[in-house]
Amino acid sequence: MEFDVIIIGAGAAGMFCAATAGARGRRVLVLDSSDRLAEKIRISGGGRCNFTNLHCSHRNFLSRKPEFCRQALARFGVRDFIALVDRHRIAWHEKTLGQLFCDDSSRRIIDMLDRDCARAGVVRIMQCAIASVAKDAAGFQVASPQGAFRAAKLVVATGGLSIPQIGASPYGYKLAEQFGLAIVPPRPGLVPLSMDPAWLARYGTLSGLSFPADAYAPGARFREQVLITHRGLSGPAILQASSYWQWQDGAKQPLELDLLPDIDAQAWLRGLRDAGRRPSLAGALAQHLPRRLAQQLAEEMPCPQPLAELSNRNIAQLAAALKRWHIQPAGTLGYRKAEVTLGGVDTDELDPHSLEARRVPGLHFIGEVVDVTGQLGGHNFQWAWSSAWCAGMAL
Repeated sequence: MEFDVIIIGAGAAGMFCAATAGARGRRVLVLDSSDRLAEKIRISGGGRCNFTNLHCSHRNFLSRKPEFCRQALARFGVRDFIALVDRHRIAWHEKTLGQLFCDDSSRRIIDMLDRDCARAGVVRIMQCAIASVAKDAAGFQVASPQGAFRAAKLVVATGGLSIPQIGASPYGYKLAEQFGLAIVPPRPGLVPLSMDPAWLARYGTLSGLSFPADAYAPGARFREQVLITHRGLSGPAILQASSYWQWQDGAKQPLELDLLPDIDAQAWLRGLRDAGRRPSLAGALAQHLPRRLAQQLAEEMPCPQPLAELSNRNIAQLAAALKRWHIQPAGTLGYRKAEVTLGGVDTDELDPHSLEARRVPGLHFIGEVVDVTGQLGGHNFQWAWSSAWCAGMAL
């Protein structure tokens, strides 16, 4: 069975690449080991698929070479995908921070990709485990229990290691290594953080409480909700910061939370002290934080005596502790709870225009398998669309 292109992976990037190449007259075969199409799209955004972000740019991505994704995002950007969604008459809406979701179900995006692939004559075989991949002068040979397939071009769109319960695997990395390509070590991204037993003894009973905060990680700051869980910390602010945590040479770095964002804590505390009403610190903090969290924080903050008795120096220390609440995560909850995988095929190995391996002509890597990882909020799907389109146009 001969094709122009074989694509391994029937997720967001693989399907969009197949539709793009097929629309250009290429004979395309898509192979996937799963029995379900594009599961990550289906479960994303609470079932409504956060399919892109209005503010998406190369600055929203982590990579050893952050500039690598700039070209793909410029060639097929947010407005291009929105135009495609509009042509398919899929209603959508904007939530916070530029995030776009389907009004209806994420199934609409899957059906859109499926229809475009069918219209372009794409052949798809599901539940197809790849036995081997080889290359000769004529192209690539893919062996599987369903048969042997040949094509001049091979696209790897297998995703990363996050959410193994829907079929994630390291196959894409192994295939890259088979052809001698370098891999940036993968690790979980956009993932809840676990805390040590001592921290959980103090705060674990507050599981379910959430509050707005600025989360600081090495080189980044995120204003979102923080959620206390029975295992540590989660919520959008923590998920965002988690991708930057341990980013520096694998060393565990502390995180800091501004518990009073947009508040001049020193001025606020001085005002309370000087008002003459003798409020407790717990009562004061409860104006801005959940009451039980305020009580726990008050017991641990420096200078716990009544606010009316605090000196300016005491207030400065207390304000600093509230504006930079120091936390040291013990680890993450791993790939089962991670939304994405950091790391992947080293971008030095790939042409940013076509996502083709520089040393292996005809071999392309797209989507999450590449060392390009977006922040929370639709950026990773936009990378899937952009990288897939660039590869599809080059095939």
